[in-house]
Amino acid sequence: MSALANPRFRRLLVGQSLSTFGDSALYLSLGIWAKDLTGENAAAGMVFLCLSLPVVLTPFAGHIVDRLRRKPLLIAVNLVAGLGVLALLRVRSEADLWIIYAVALGYGLSFILIRPAQVGLVKQILSGEELAGANAAIRTVGEGIRLFSPLVGAALYTAVGGHTLAVLDALTFAVAVVILLTLRVEEGAPTPPQEREPFRREITAGFRQIASTPLVAFTTVAVAASFAVIGLLDTVDFAVIEYGLQRPASFFGVLMSVQGAGGICGGLVVATMIRRYGEARSVGAGLLTVALGTALLTTPFLPVVIAGFAMIGCGVPWLVVGYTTAWQRSTPQQVLGRVAAAADLATVGPQTLSIALGAALIASVDYRILLAVCCAVLTLSGAVLLRRAPKLVTA
Repeated sequence: MSALANPRFRRLLVGQSLSTFGDSALYLSLGIWAKDLTGENAAAGMVFLCLSLPVVLTPFAGHIVDRLRRKPLLIAVNLVAGLGVLALLRVRSEADLWIIYAVALGYGLSFILIRPAQVGLVKQILSGEELAGANAAIRTVGEGIRLFSPLVGAALYTAVGGHTLAVLDALTFAVAVVILLTLRVEEGAPTPPQEREPFRREITAGFRQIASTPLVAFTTVAVAASFAVIGLLDTVDFAVIEYGLQRPASFFGVLMSVQGAGGICGGLVVATMIRRYGEARSVGAGLLTVALGTALLTTPFLPVVIAGFAMIGCGVPWLVVGYTTAWQRSTPQQVLGRVAAAADLATVGPQTLSIALGAALIASVDYRILLAVCCAVLTLSGAVLLRRAPKLVTA
């Protein structure tokens, strides 16, 4: 049975999609807002750095998720995040830039709790055979939303400013809370304190679970190496727009929509790819596709850059859905939150460091050199993963 045939999953998908719309319309515009206030590309890059910094706390977030029922936790986090984003209503000048950074940091904190909780809730609702389709649907709908939400966000930001976007995002969090309240899920009681392992083993359980599965372990290494350079793009994208294309920072929303269109195309076929070729090959193909798209960003020609963003968008669902399905299928429910957190740390952690590196280097290093480094690492990781895939499938 298709994951979309399950009414509870459909309801969860609707709630998540509405929240994603508000999030992407606002936080992609936060970078534009920061640059408009300061005139600096590095200020925009710092927004994405703040979004990613909380990843260092993911082991603790995963521990929390596995010790609480997922549905009440999601309701509480969405409610707090919706209230917190309204702090942006106080931003008036460059002196208030810290508020943008604080909200971005708050977003990051909410993400590290929401994602593992949602992963656990999805597995609670669906069977193992339906997970690839569910992950593909989540990613495809998300990319579809990103196809137009950056344009909506950029248009609203240009017309009426970031304050309206803040209110919009707060409302989407509220709707997500209402939908979660109506979702019926039977969750077992968390493990009693007297039956738990020592804290050190509890907090590292996700990493040990990943290391115990050859397919997941090797794929994690390849994906982590790639994300160690992918974060460069969060800052370099603005340099591509300014120096390569000679366009204003608001054009970022257009290119993100192009990337979203590519993501829809990739998401529509990824479940079939996983069924036919396995998770490792799907991830490897995604890495090579993103590598090629990155190479195209080095040119000053708009059609070529657009093609590059489309290819990056297409490859990312193959990478993310393939990797997510690999560890989600092999993980017991009682440790799933910690595995999700460990997987996030193995990807977003290196990405955070590369975002910081990109923000530091963009003023002194030609953006095309940074793109070349990113392309080389992605190509090597994808090629090695494709070569090892047959052995990993039978491991």
